[in-house]
Amino acid sequence: MPNDSELIDADEQRRLIDLARRALEAHVRGTTPPAVETSADDPRRGAFVSIFSRGELRGCLGRLKSNLPIRRIVFQLAQAVADSDPRFDKVTPSELADIALEISILTREREVASVDEIEVGRHGLIVEHGSSRGLLLPQVPVEQGWDRDTFLDHTCLKAGLAADAWRRGARIFIFEAQVFGERVHG
Repeated sequence: MPNDSELIDADEQRRLIDLARRALEAHVRGTTPPAVETSADDPRRGAFVSIFSRGELRGCLGRLKSNLPIRRIVFQLAQAVADSDPRFDKVTPSELADIALEISILTREREVASVDEIEVGRHGLIVEHGSSRGLLLPQVPVEQGWDRDTFLDHTCLKAGLAADAWRRGARIFIFEAQVFGERVHG
């Protein structure tokens, strides 16, 4: 979990979830999107918006870093996740009632010197080699029941690398995320 100075409080979480829901629905229905109110002190951090349909992943898009206020990033991602995740078809209006949103607000990434620094369930991973880069959020290995090595293998595969690239010179970065939304993890 990010340190206290990086946490989004419960009221702001509710505002972000509401904004994401309204942005997603307006985008899918082709109606006017909600206004995004921001202030100079809004955090500027990376974020991901994931959508689930009946408990199954239906889309996930994010940005690791951002110079924009967090509300603006969440708004943009909530719209884009409806039709821009290449793994999934566009979300249709008839699906909206079954869609649950999840928002992950990220800390800055840092490179690890040893895989022993990685804590499954606490850290998200980025594996990088050359121009290939893959990222998995901290909740993914918990949901899948993976250990650290399997988590590393799958992050390499996400980057389009061999599963064992992390053992052969790929750079490994970790980050943390504050995860909240309409979906409850078991």
